[in-house]
Amino acid sequence: MRLSALTSDPFALPTHGGDLGLAEARFGKPEQGWLDLSTGISPFPYPIADLPAELWQRLPGLAEDLALRGAAAAAYGADDPDFLATAPGSQAILQILPRLRPFSQVAVIGPTYGEYSRCFSMAGHHVLALETLDRTVDADVVVLCNPNNPDGRRHDAERLLELADEQAARGGLLVVDEAFCDPVPELSLAPYARPGLVVLRSLGKFFGLAGMRLGFAIAEPQLARLLRQAMGPWAVGGPVLEIGRRALSDTAWIEETRRKLVHDSNVLISLLGRAGMSNVGGTTLFTLVNAPRAWALFEYLGQQGILVRPFSTAPRWLRFGLPPDEAGRQRLENALKAWV
Repeated sequence: MRLSALTSDPFALPTHGGDLGLAEARFGKPEQGWLDLSTGISPFPYPIADLPAELWQRLPGLAEDLALRGAAAAAYGADDPDFLATAPGSQAILQILPRLRPFSQVAVIGPTYGEYSRCFSMAGHHVLALETLDRTVDADVVVLCNPNNPDGRRHDAERLLELADEQAARGGLLVVDEAFCDPVPELSLAPYARPGLVVLRSLGKFFGLAGMRLGFAIAEPQLARLLRQAMGPWAVGGPVLEIGRRALSDTAWIEETRRKLVHDSNVLISLLGRAGMSNVGGTTLFTLVNAPRAWALFEYLGQQGILVRPFSTAPRWLRFGLPPDEAGRQRLENALKAWV
């Protein structure tokens, strides 16, 4: 497929990672297949066992949704399933939540995931791009990612809870996306759900199941119920509900995966450092680096069948996800040695 069929600008840098169709249109089909390092999705997915055929054949009932919300509440430390709304990915919540509020001044703490600003702007809100929390006093809604994508910046939980209380007192809202919080559960605000606070979680990144599309909003029960109503019936299919319930209940797998991510992240940081790149930040699911001639390196790696994430607003940044195995690490290392 021609690149022009997928984008109006054939020279534009990608705005999201993971689109192998777009990558193939740009670089061609690699003989070795793609080594996709362009996302923060874990390369160690939760194993999906056989599912009863009936889950595919009938609409899910309230009991299945409640069972998943119960497992999620236990995993995330929420008080009760009533504090959760289930969605086909946290992106769906980002698109619905702005439409449940009147016109607002929205502060997005960045640089960060571009969909926060886009979703609120599309719903008619006035979005302000800020770098810190210091100037959010006039904002009706504050949106941030913790840990942040793409630089891994962390916000102090106590300060965020103070901000949520301040927002609640003035009828405002603090939205905290914790898409990358599973490896660092101590950072999560999910156990402290209260008026003025919405926490977003998903199974796409840590559990490596992005294609399944499953996410949650954690909020005080009245807002959580409103979100469930806005999502409508059967927003998430029965097989997804069951896989999510199993994954969130599997504490042994979760703890082992956290340990593995720490190890593999350290190996990746060392590999990139040997190639002359300086670590800017990240999480155990991705590493952000300063790279000389970063955009040219993105093009070079793409031609080798290795997809990474560039940033149009930061010409020295590249984000690398984790290789899935030693063969992937060696392939990346060999390509970087040839580049240097």
